[in-house]
Formats: sequence, structure tokens, C-alpha cells
Amino acid sequence: MGNNSSFLIGAGALAVLGGFLVFKLLSSSNKKSVKKSGKVALVDSNVKYPFELVFKEELTHDTRRMRFALPSPEHILGLPIGQHIYLSAKINGDLVVRPYTPTTSDDDKGFFDLVIKVYKAGVHPKFPDGGKMSQYLDKMQPGDKIEVRGPHGRLQYKGNGSFQISVDKKSPPIVKKAKRIGMIAGGTGITPMYQLIKDICKHPEDQTKVQLIFANQSENDILIRNELEELKQNYSDKFDLWYTIDKSVQSDWSYDIGFVNEDMIAKHLPPPSDDTLILMCGPPPMINFACNPNLDKLGYTKEMRFSY
Repeated sequence: MGNNSSFLIGAGALAVLGGFLVFKLLSSSNKKSVKKSGKVALVDSNVKYPFELVFKEELTHDTRRMRFALPSPEHILGLPIGQHIYLSAKINGDLVVRPYTPTTSDDDKGFFDLVIKVYKAGVHPKFPDGGKMSQYLDKMQPGDKIEVRGPHGRLQYKGNGSFQISVDKKSPPIVKKAKRIGMIAGGTGITPMYQLIKDICKHPEDQTKVQLIFANQSENDILIRNELEELKQNYSDKFDLWYTIDKSVQSDWSYDIGFVNEDMIAKHLPPPSDDTLILMCGPPPMINFACNPNLDKLGYTKEMRFSY
């Protein structure tokens, strides 16, 4: 054989070998993906799926952990990190729809958990009827079903500091890269933050740094405190946690007292930069009058922040 023939045979063999290796890698990747994902419960985001309550636990006087069964032990909910679901129920003849973020992830098969704060009637003068959905959920018993629709949301975390964020529901997502994430959560606004913190912490290759300010009315109102502090203890290189409460009756309270302010943000969140992203979730007055004005003062641009 001539040199040209030998070269062509060698090149052909390399091409076949390369194709085989690519095929094996893709097959392996697809198998891992299927194994990890399992069967997805939320197939269509426009369809309401009924899920049965199988377990309810009282965490505090007004907080419940509720577990809902998926169609089979092999099913996952199918909720991307950063997204939420909508619960729907007919309450006193009216259709009530509310967004919730599960505290579980797609690593959990066969079920999903919600942590619910119950806003009872006659407690807050501005809301004499309390929370319609939270009171409805509180009355549910194992065996009862709730309708769920999703996934929904304008933000999705793709891992390793990469986000896809839409300005509004109709706009295509843009990619935002962040090395440092600052979070300001108020009350039940902690659940989407917890979802993201858990995902970053459990992936060793994700070196994104997260700093959280968690605001509540009182120390007793702090949701999933044990879970947050366990993450802080186990992943101190990735996650830092700071609390502020409206009032304190504990003499040993070592965190802030008062509304989120400029000094608090400067001390406990990453400074403004192109690779910083500030996430906010909580009551509108907190976002509009405490968070955004103080972020403005400190030089955080609109591109550096996102409100759920």
C-alpha cells in the first residue's frame, strides 16, 4: 500500500473510534439523565394535576410541613431550580390560586414537601380574613387532594452560577453569570431561596458563594431555621446566613433587630459588581421600601437584582 492509502485507513479508523467514543459518552450521559430525572409528574405547565396529602407535621403554632404523593415512587415533580408551582382550590365558591416553592427537589422521588405558614383569621387587622389558601391547606387531612400546576417562574438556575432570567413572562430569557449571590428573604419568601441554596451546596463543583439576610417579625417566626443553620455549618465556605427580626424578647439574640437597611446590606451581602446577583422574595412593602431603595443607595444596578 502507498502512504496515501495507509493515511486514509488510519484516519478512517480514528473516525470510527471517535464516533464510538462520542456515542458511548452520549449514551452514558442520557442514561444518567434518565436515571436522575425519573418520571416527571408535571408534564404540562398548563394542566392542573391532583396530588394527595399523605403526611402533615406541625413545626410551630402556625407552620406546617405537608407531604404530597406523586403518581408513583419513581416519579419526580419535575421542577427546575428557581421555579415554583401554583396550588388551586375552590374556597367558599371562589377559585383561589397561590404560588408555592417546595422545600424538596427532583432528587426526591415519589413525593414533594411544602412548608406552609398559616395566616389565621382575626390575627392581623389589615387582613381580618387571614390567608385563604393557607387556612384551606391547614384544614386538609391525609387522603385529601390539592390541584397543582407548574413549573412556572421567570428565573431558572442552570448550575455553576448560571441563571436564565426573563424580564417578564413574554420575554425570552437572558443568561446571567454570577460568582456571588446575595439574598434578601422575608417570611415565607425563604422557600425559593432555600431551594437554590440547597442545590448550590450539594454540588461540589459549584463554587458560587451565597449570602442571605432573612427577615422575620420575631425569632419564633423563622421558617426552616434548623435546615438553614445546618447548611451554614456544613457549607461555611459557600453559604453565610444573617437574621433580622422586628422585635426580640430574647436577651441572647445576636443578630439584627429592625427592618432591612443600607448598613445591613453593606455588611452581609456581596458588594455590587458585574458578577453579583441580588435575589429578593418577601412582602411587597419590604421589597419596595426596604430592599430596592437601599440597594440603589449602595450602587446595585437593576441588572444586578431579581425579585421573585
